[in-house]
Amino acid sequence: MLKEVQCFARVAARLSFSAAAADLGMSQPAMSQAITRLERAAGVRLFDRTAREVRLTAEGKALLGHAGELLSAAHAFSAEAARLARPTIHLAYPPLVGALAARVARRLARRSPAIGVELRVAGRGAAGEALERGEVSAAILATPAPARFVTAARFHVSVDQLAVPLGHPLESRSRVGPPDLAGQVLLTPGSRAWAGLPGHARTVADDDFAAALDLVAAGAGVLPIPQLLARTIRRDDLRFVPLDAGDLRITYALAWARERVTPELMALVQAVQDALWTR
Repeated sequence: MLKEVQCFARVAARLSFSAAAADLGMSQPAMSQAITRLERAAGVRLFDRTAREVRLTAEGKALLGHAGELLSAAHAFSAEAARLARPTIHLAYPPLVGALAARVARRLARRSPAIGVELRVAGRGAAGEALERGEVSAAILATPAPARFVTAARFHVSVDQLAVPLGHPLESRSRVGPPDLAGQVLLTPGSRAWAGLPGHARTVADDDFAAALDLVAAGAGVLPIPQLLARTIRRDDLRFVPLDAGDLRITYALAWARERVTPELMALVQAVQDALWTR
């Protein structure tokens, strides 16, 4: 009966049996038969037909909205069934590399057969725990990753900006270097140490740059931050100053549990590697 309802909706849209039949790849007699079957099943006449025109009856107009709802529901059913049927992997990642995670998901969706990717934003600690419990297939972690995980597809994010609170003495500088940080409280997300930078380290929430920026705005310290993240932030209570600290960077890698290797996971590894090499 769904096919007949589709025919009804198409004829109603085109007000032409021949045009509707062409749209659906049917013959005109087959289209007429489908409408006749639907009219018999519904017990009402849907169209008034003459040699020159096709018009919806009052009953046809009343039922057309329901036909649209039925076809939309059928389409949603088919789409959800297809989504559930395809292989799906779960990837945890820190907000800093969200653009990479999205690129990887698009790549896997375009491959044949397609692989669905469920993305989960998580800091290093939460991602590692989810990976340990099998809640995610893989995670992008700041290195070094726990030794119990296999890692691949390493990449680096340069740290070349310094977040300072509004009115800070360094705010007006065109560039700052390590000597300028002597005596400053240096916020360090997670267990990361800023190698080669002076200042007093203060650890903040696990891999959470957003929480660290709130502390910067409150005057609790300054924060080295990747330009990749700084350029996405619009806050009136912060300023970002270029930081010249040599090869200061955060290294990330894709990690997974060695006992949970699947073909879909290997496809994810390849997709991450490809995404790192191309845009």
